[in-house]
Amino acid sequence: MAMRLRSAVFRAERETSWRELERLLRSVEEGGLRALTPSDLVRLPTLYRGTLSALSVARATSLDRNVVEYLEALAARAYLVVHGNHRHLREALTTFFFERFPTAVRAHRCELALAWALMLAGAVAAFALTRTDPERFYAFVSAAYAQGRGPTSSTTSLRDVLYTRDDLARGLKTFAMFLFDHNTRIGITAFAIGVAGGVPTALLLLSNGLVLGAFAALYQGRALGPDFWGWLLPHGVTELTAVALCGAAGFALGQALLFPGQQERWSALARRGREAGVMVLGAVVMFGLAALIEGIFRQRVHALSLRYAVGVSSAAAWVFYFGFLGRSRP
Repeated sequence: MAMRLRSAVFRAERETSWRELERLLRSVEEGGLRALTPSDLVRLPTLYRGTLSALSVARATSLDRNVVEYLEALAARAYLVVHGNHRHLREALTTFFFERFPTAVRAHRCELALAWALMLAGAVAAFALTRTDPERFYAFVSAAYAQGRGPTSSTTSLRDVLYTRDDLARGLKTFAMFLFDHNTRIGITAFAIGVAGGVPTALLLLSNGLVLGAFAALYQGRALGPDFWGWLLPHGVTELTAVALCGAAGFALGQALLFPGQQERWSALARRGREAGVMVLGAVVMFGLAALIEGIFRQRVHALSLRYAVGVSSAAAWVFYFGFLGRSRP
């Protein structure tokens, strides 16, 4: 009986402020912070702190369990309103793609240059070796990845891959989703294994370049070089850039692990991981764009001039995007 009386007195003394906080929270949940007046905005944190204080007293004095549960629920709702992110989704996406993503790429330009250098080195080496000895193609490209293509393939069959007929282009959306999933897995893997000092990331980028160079040499040997690059560039510019970004993010992790500076190693790794993660998130979107181009546009558009136009335009667009967007803010 004494506990019930004490709970009733405790609630009666503070219930007015709790009801006021409930009213403000309901307004925010229905119409956002704009639904509050300036005086309500000033009042909200005061009521929130008062509720936290009441909850602390209720727990310490073992008041009625119903009062404690009510205050816990009220405090949780108020916490989300006071400390939560109140930006609209459109605003958050705009900030990410027009500021954070290109700024993060510029901040990791050295790691990005290294990633591109490794892929290009692998491509040049495989191209030269495969042109000298076509049988080396199998040393750089696995049978599963080659899908029947190789030095023994006929020129006609190799060309048919570059110009898929409409009757073979069914299920293009499904194919695009498969490409997105496959390429995203490669990119995220290049980022994640960077925690091992960046060496596995370097090997993955190098092997990616070896595959590219081997295929380029195969098609060049059949006088299909221009057709191959016209097939690759529309989606390859975006896709390879995304792979390089994930590789650069992996190198950032490796650098934080090997050279943490004055920070503790795990603190440096966490900080660089958050920064590099911005690049990986942006790269995932780029993989999606590349998959749509590869799975739909490239299969439908066979004009070589148009394919080259799309590839060159994509390259120019990405150079402008990463070079200039987001420079208005530090």
